[in-house]
Amino acid sequence: MPPLGAKERAKLPDSAFAYIDSRGRRRLPINDAAHVRNALARFNQVAFEDEGARDQARTRLLRAAMKHGIMPIGFVSAQLQPQRKLPKGHVTFLLTDLEGSTELLGRLDDRYGPLIADVRRLVRAAVRSAGGREVDARADDLFAVFERAPAALEAALAIQRAMRAGAWPGGGDVRLRIGLHRGRPALTDTGYVGLSVHAAARICFAGHGGQIVLSSAVRAAVTESLPQGVGLQSLGAWRFHGLPQPVDLFQVTAADLIADFPPPRSADPAK
Repeated sequence: MPPLGAKERAKLPDSAFAYIDSRGRRRLPINDAAHVRNALARFNQVAFEDEGARDQARTRLLRAAMKHGIMPIGFVSAQLQPQRKLPKGHVTFLLTDLEGSTELLGRLDDRYGPLIADVRRLVRAAVRSAGGREVDARADDLFAVFERAPAALEAALAIQRAMRAGAWPGGGDVRLRIGLHRGRPALTDTGYVGLSVHAAARICFAGHGGQIVLSSAVRAAVTESLPQGVGLQSLGAWRFHGLPQPVDLFQVTAADLIADFPPPRSADPAK
């Protein structure tokens, strides 16, 4: 196929990668050094479908760079040090955790791995779509960060709605608990450090599957921009191990979300 002309290339959507698509596959031929340099420069602007697609695209680009004698030192450094791409200052954390994971593993056996992969893919897609960045993913939980609190709430709503609409193995009910918290942590070579990180984890694990729980810090940042039909229900003030002060918790409500949950887990009511 002959190379596309300038007019044809201009018709491509801005969100599309010029030479590699969102699945990490070749879109247009990388047939000269200029194409390679352009693709390297735009790599971090792409919303890939998942980390596998990102890895595949990265490998293709590095091979093309080698072929054309390009030493992409800055590109490699940026990929090896993802903390440089994480936002600083006041940020909003989103954590997800799979409810009843041990029971699911026992029931699904070898189907549990694909289920976790599907859940993680769903969460990552919602985080990317809302402009967030993944910080870490371990076992059945995922940690993401957003510069804007409303974007974190948007992602949380999208995740719970997609989970409810999902077709899970054996027709079972698979639920995530989601916690949101806002703070000003320190960003180090190993990631975020600070009480706000621990608070975000405590808030997430206090929730129940299908529930979105957020702190008063997030509530203050989203109250003026709540989506239509979305509300915040007070759950009261709760004490968490390791946190010096009680945390006021709120549940996100909407007509298409589960409404009734037990009290927060792993927490004590503030006197």
